[in-house]
Amino acid sequence: MPFIKNSHKRVVSDSPKPDAGARSSLAEKHFGTASRVFGFNTPLVQAPSMATPIPLRLPWRAMGKAPLRRHYATEETANILNSSSQVERQQWVDESLGDKAAATSAEIQDSTSAPTVDTLRLPRAVQATYLRPLRRTPTYGVPTCDLQMRSYSIRNLEFFSDFALRAAYYLGLPAYGPVPLPRIVERWTVPRGNFIHKKSQENFERRTVRRLIQIRDGEAEAQELWLAFLRKHAYYGIGMKANVWEFAGVGVGKDMDAQVESLRGELERTLGDFAFKKNSETSKKPIEVINRENFRAATGGNAPMTQRIP
Repeated sequence: MPFIKNSHKRVVSDSPKPDAGARSSLAEKHFGTASRVFGFNTPLVQAPSMATPIPLRLPWRAMGKAPLRRHYATEETANILNSSSQVERQQWVDESLGDKAAATSAEIQDSTSAPTVDTLRLPRAVQATYLRPLRRTPTYGVPTCDLQMRSYSIRNLEFFSDFALRAAYYLGLPAYGPVPLPRIVERWTVPRGNFIHKKSQENFERRTVRRLIQIRDGEAEAQELWLAFLRKHAYYGIGMKANVWEFAGVGVGKDMDAQVESLRGELERTLGDFAFKKNSETSKKPIEVINRENFRAATGGNAPMTQRIP
């Protein structure tokens, strides 16, 4: 009677070793017919008198050496690729690609003949918004204006810096930047509350980000126009501070003295009346202002026993 040895999981028999056909018939006699399924759910051969299952051995080596077959679209393609030479195969591939390219070019010509909304080109001004801002090249590189922008939001600051660079290009100003400046960090420690949380504290922090844009070799009028344009179209949450340098001739001091002398008369009259306003319109009519009905009512002039009846 054959038995199963669990330590090695093999069938041991007292009879002499049979050949392959005899072994298969012997297994069918004792264990029944086993289905050969090559997959993860491999059926197990169950001995009639034992509870230990015996897994089938899968021929992995034979499965790994299975020949691979190429599947072609048509029988003509298979015959050309299998029987022809390298030159003929290359020529056949070039001809097939040439036919496809000709069909594609015909489709492109048909599409260009009738332009649609999708094929129309965007204006240059709209396309420029997706590219880097253009810049002018300075002649001497002399700084004439430093514009410093500050904000608590880096997104708004980057957006307005890009806007300022584009405006400088269209005004003919060579601009450099934006240069990131050191971040300003401010912290405060305050009590959490004035009642139950008065013995605990909390910290607050404010971070200020900065950018610097420098104008070189810029004309004074163009710079003033640029700053006025940025002030008019200022973005929310952005603070600006500009340092402007103006270059003049050697005799600029004499010109300034002449301007002061021409304005001396108006300046003396304005500065003389600055504190007391002696020559103002209000000082010329003090009695008229005091005798007004609303003025007297506001100062208690209409109180009882204050009006004199003739």
